[in-house]
Amino acid sequence: MNLMRFNHQPNFPGFFNNFEKALSDNFENSQNNVPSVNIKDEDKSFVVELAVPGMEKKDFSVKLDNNKMTVSSERKEEKAESNSTYSIQEFSFNSFSRSFTLPKNIEFENVKADYKNGILSINLPKKEAEVKLKREIKIS
Repeated sequence: MNLMRFNHQPNFPGFFNNFEKALSDNFENSQNNVPSVNIKDEDKSFVVELAVPGMEKKDFSVKLDNNKMTVSSERKEEKAESNSTYSIQEFSFNSFSRSFTLPKNIEFENVKADYKNGILSINLPKKEAEVKLKREIKIS
């Protein structure tokens, strides 16, 4: 008696290979939804820049709570297309949330955010440093 190897994969290589690749690509992309960040320490402010192309201003939320800043976004899209022989419906949901611990020298009431060319830029002005004069008083 001879033993033969049996291949359990169906004989639809094109469809299943593309389907498996699409699933793995979507999984990898869903793991990388957190945007890249640049933080600049300038003379009078800190600037936090997030790379978030393809979004709109209304998609973002920036919240300050004590010395913590949270930047988040949620975006949901639905596409539907139908014909007499087929129907396609696609859903897309993207979200992220990123928190930063801020230094204590931030003027919270003057924080501003701007979204331009795919970059969300948050300007965190620094408080003016208190000038402490040091002096010894002579007793007469």
